[in-house]
Amino acid sequence: MLSILWGIVVLLFAFWALGLVFHIAGNIIHVVLVLAIALAIYNFFKARDV
Repeated sequence: MLSILWGIVVLLFAFWALGLVFHIAGNIIHVVLVLAIALAIYNFFKARDV
């Protein structure tokens, strides 16, 4: 499960970077970035508890 979450984080970050470079989807890209960061932080703290 841990690798799936990191894969999602990387994918969302890549979409954000592409949207930033090519000006796709406006502000929605920033929401995706916030979700990716939140997921990464959640995953980091979840891994430390185990």
